[in-house]
Amino acid sequence: MSALAFVDLETTGATAASDHITEVGIVEVDADGTVREWQQLVNPGVPISSFIQQLTGISNAMVAAAPPFATIAAEVFARLQGRLFIAHNARFDYGFLKQEFARAGLTFRATALCTVKLSRDLYPDYKRHSLDALIERHQLRAAARHRALADAQLVHQFWQKIHVDRSRDEIAAALDLQHANPALPPGLDPAILDQLPESGGVYLFYGEHLGLSDQPLYVGHARDLRSRILSHFPALPPSGGKHERKLKMAQAVRRIVWEEIANNESAQEREKALICSLLPAYNRKPKRS
Repeated sequence: MSALAFVDLETTGATAASDHITEVGIVEVDADGTVREWQQLVNPGVPISSFIQQLTGISNAMVAAAPPFATIAAEVFARLQGRLFIAHNARFDYGFLKQEFARAGLTFRATALCTVKLSRDLYPDYKRHSLDALIERHQLRAAARHRALADAQLVHQFWQKIHVDRSRDEIAAALDLQHANPALPPGLDPAILDQLPESGGVYLFYGEHLGLSDQPLYVGHARDLRSRILSHFPALPPSGGKHERKLKMAQAVRRIVWEEIANNESAQEREKALICSLLPAYNRKPKRS
C-alpha cells in the first residue's frame, strides 16, 4: 500500500483565489498501515461570515490566536509530501491548499483522488454521493460535521469501507479511471494542468486554423474552468463522425487563456461579447441583432 493522506479543510468561502483556510485536518496512513491524525485551526486574516460560522462552528474568536497558514505551511507540506491526496470533492481542498502554499512561496503538486467520483464509480446505483449520503449509506461514524479532522476521518472510513465491499480489481479500475491523463494536443504545454483554476469564468482556445497560427478557435464559459477545459481533451476520445469536428479543434489548440468570473451570468455575457468580437472558428456564429 502506498502512503496516503486523507484531507479536509474548512474555509471562509468557496473561491480559492479570494477565500482562505480556517482549519486543516489530515489523517496520514503510512505504507505499513500506521495512522496519524493532525488538526490545526488557521487565522484566515479576514473575518469569517456568520453563515460560515454557523456551518462550521468555527468563530472569529476561535481563530484569533491561531497561526496564519504561512506559519504552518512547511509542516502541512511535509505531512502531504509523497502521499496520495484523498479528499471528498478533492479539487476544492487541493485548489485551496495549492493557493495557500503559493502565497507562502511553496509549489505544491500531488496526485489527487476524489472520493465523490470514487463513490459514483463503485456505487453507480445510487444518485447521491455527498459526505452526508455516504455517512447514511455506509454507517460511517461522524464525530462531527464540517470540522476538518472529523470530515477527514469520515473520508478515511469510506476508504476502508470500499476495501470491504469491493474487490481489488474494481477499486483499481476506478482509480485508473480518475488518474487517466487527458489527451492534450502535442503543441500544448502540459504545465497548463497545474495552472487551471477550479473557479468560474470564461476560457479561450487559440491555435492553428486554415494555415494560420494563434487563431481564436473557441470561447466557452464554465462554473468550474478546470473541469470544463479538460473535458475537451478526454483520455479516451469518443469516436464517430459527430465528434470529429470537436476532436479536430482540440488537437489544434496551442494556447489557452481564461478569465476568472465568479458570477455565472456575467461569465455568459463575457462569453457572448468575446464570440462577437473574436469570431472563433469553432463557435456558432452569433446572430445579427
